[in-house]
Amino acid sequence: MEHSQTPSSPSQIQLIRDLDTTSGYWAAVWTFCCLPDVHVICDAPIGCFNLVGTAVPDYTDAIPHIDNLTPSVMREQEVTMLGTAGAVRRAVEIVRVQHPNRRLIVVSTAESEMISSDHADWLSKLEPPVPFYWSRSLEEDEWAGRDRALLWLWHNFGARHGNTVAPSAKQVNLIGPTYGCFNAPADVHEVKRLIEGAGGHIGLVYPFAARLSDTPRLAESSVNVVMYREFGEGLAQALGRPYVFAPFGVRETTDFIRKLGRLLGTEDQAEAFIEQEKRTTLQPLWDLWRGPQGDWFPTTEFAVVAGRSYAEGLVRFLGDELGMRPVFATGRPIRPGEMDNLAVREFLHKRQPGFVFGSINEKIYLAEAGARATHFIPAAFPGPIVRRALGTPFMGYSGAVYIVQEMVNRFYESVFNFLPIDTIQPTGPVSAPVAPPAGRVAWTDAARARLDSYLENIPWLSRISASRDLRTQIEAYALRHHIAEVTPEVVESALQRASA
Repeated sequence: MEHSQTPSSPSQIQLIRDLDTTSGYWAAVWTFCCLPDVHVICDAPIGCFNLVGTAVPDYTDAIPHIDNLTPSVMREQEVTMLGTAGAVRRAVEIVRVQHPNRRLIVVSTAESEMISSDHADWLSKLEPPVPFYWSRSLEEDEWAGRDRALLWLWHNFGARHGNTVAPSAKQVNLIGPTYGCFNAPADVHEVKRLIEGAGGHIGLVYPFAARLSDTPRLAESSVNVVMYREFGEGLAQALGRPYVFAPFGVRETTDFIRKLGRLLGTEDQAEAFIEQEKRTTLQPLWDLWRGPQGDWFPTTEFAVVAGRSYAEGLVRFLGDELGMRPVFATGRPIRPGEMDNLAVREFLHKRQPGFVFGSINEKIYLAEAGARATHFIPAAFPGPIVRRALGTPFMGYSGAVYIVQEMVNRFYESVFNFLPIDTIQPTGPVSAPVAPPAGRVAWTDAARARLDSYLENIPWLSRISASRDLRTQIEAYALRHHIAEVTPEVVESALQRASA
């Protein structure tokens, strides 16, 4: 989510929607707390850690509570008079007794940064010393925060020892998966499968499936895979090894496997794996493409609002490979020239593509617009949407098949939504239905033009069925109101009633 731009003039002030709540602090917690031998003490009031530590992870990663996160419980007197060092010291003493085998990291929060509570000096003098991480909660977005947190872990816990580690010729690290990353379990599972198919051995999935004590082992791998375009590349560059990004779509995945084969010296195994995948994993894709479903893709529009990896990856796959028509694709955080939340909302109110990939924000905008024929597919947090199953990848060959399968099923649903169906009539006395006319109700040319204009906003696949359905509703409206001829005004009234 992003801050919406608000004009400075009081007469132009507008409502700010979808205010950004994530920050460098959230990024630090979701990066460090993946490591089970770490315990994070956040310099925060008692309630200000619950959202990042309990509520949001539960609605996204299905983690009821991050159990290696503790607040310092700063109080009003500490903020206004005493400073928060005493609260942090008490938290350090308690956690050391409760979890003697965990390495402590103290992290600043927006509240502590506002009063400049920098504890680095005195924490470094404790025995053993406790590292302090200034999270830049007030100035850094979530993705930049994750990138910096990963680099900080390497420089503080890995770089000093990593130079003594000999790299393994076929070992590959996955860099980047952390808490709060959309679809991480399934996509990590798929990327690991691809690495092993290309002839590589999995080193560390860092930090998602590693320990802090494993950090020096990042230097053991000869190749690294960066899972996300948003963050993780900084650590890959610091490690000084070749790296590639996790792939989307068939072509990109094929290139990914071949490049890994060249880097690992396993070209023959990589090529054999690609041929095997064409006959197995990708078989459903060919079957769908040979069927009538393949004709639907070039006629269908889509939009994406997601993290940069998913926004760009879906455009490359759906647009470049499948021939679908992207109407817009916006990453988070937005770049110059991209649409912010207000612009996305305004667009979707006026025009709805066949598919929208996004977060709960876009789902709300479509509901506001009454977009009956548009299909929403989750592709980003915030939720509530849980992605813990391993069978829902977006990346790799399996991701290509999963996405196409999801879309084809939604195509069928589009047709179903406009099928005429019988309805169960209520019991008891009811008014007699209006008798159908002997002939069609007369339409003016202007009324037909108004309906055609309305239908332009409905995805092509649903347009024929929608046309028949809406025409029937409009004529029934005219009959109920004893109107002999359908005019543009009748069309407007009937459409408003249908969407109410």
